[in-house]
Amino acid sequence: MSPSLGASGTGLAVANPWALVPSLGNLDAYISAVNRLPMLSPEEEQTYARKLRDHNDLEAAGKLVLSHLRLVVSVSRKYLGYGLPHGDLIQEGNIGLMKAVKRFDPDQGVRLVSYALHWIKAEIHEYILKNWRMVKVATTKAQRKLFFNLRSMKQGFKDEEDAQTHRETLTDAQIEVMARELNVKREEVIEMETRMAGGDVLLDPAPGDDGEEAFGPIAYLSDASHEPTAVLAAQERDVMATDGIAAALEQLDARSRRIVEERWLKVNDDGSGGMTLHELAAEYGVSAERIRQIESAAMKKMKKALVAYA
Repeated sequence: MSPSLGASGTGLAVANPWALVPSLGNLDAYISAVNRLPMLSPEEEQTYARKLRDHNDLEAAGKLVLSHLRLVVSVSRKYLGYGLPHGDLIQEGNIGLMKAVKRFDPDQGVRLVSYALHWIKAEIHEYILKNWRMVKVATTKAQRKLFFNLRSMKQGFKDEEDAQTHRETLTDAQIEVMARELNVKREEVIEMETRMAGGDVLLDPAPGDDGEEAFGPIAYLSDASHEPTAVLAAQERDVMATDGIAAALEQLDARSRRIVEERWLKVNDDGSGGMTLHELAAEYGVSAERIRQIESAAMKKMKKALVAYA
């Protein structure tokens, strides 16, 4: 859709001002169209701004926005180095522009272009910080300021270096310069540089890698201990280790029970276990082999009791 201008000078004689903007999908056509939209004179800007403020005139708001779309395109170009789509940057900048138009006070004595710059940049900054990395690299206001200034200064250092001595990391001298000029601690510069240098990691296995050995970091990052089935299984084991064992021991005669307790359940203060086969054999006046047979029969009886208890 090509833009069409009205005959009233710099005014936009259309019922729907957004009809001047081409449909989505062709960024070059959009940029070409907004660059042909006329700028408003100071008098026209004041008139439309008062109509919007005093009468909530949406047509006036549309004309204020349309006349500044080229500003958003210009500002967005400065952020192409972050690897994000230009169309998305423009879209976020347009949101900032509309916020600025809504809040603009014509009696403050400044042009809308100066007032809107802050809002346009703020929305673009927010978009970059949310999308440049899956994990946010800057969360506080101070970190956001450091993020954008650090990247700009680092690029300046790279431009000054010879191609043969090009470095990806900052030198100690460069860190000191940045910390001094940005009025932050040296450690803060190093921390932000580390965050910016780190890349995103694919948590799931790579697409197409469906072999038995295929796995990604998600396989060992997940905490299975809180998975519902694991929790239920752990609870069942706890019950079996206490109430279940107690119920199974009740099925044994006194001698068999004591042998099992001495051999498997007793722990002394020094960490050692209970009596040995030979010690129990001497106590009961039988052979060690007989104690082993009694122990084996008792264990089989306990297993059946545990199965029934479960």
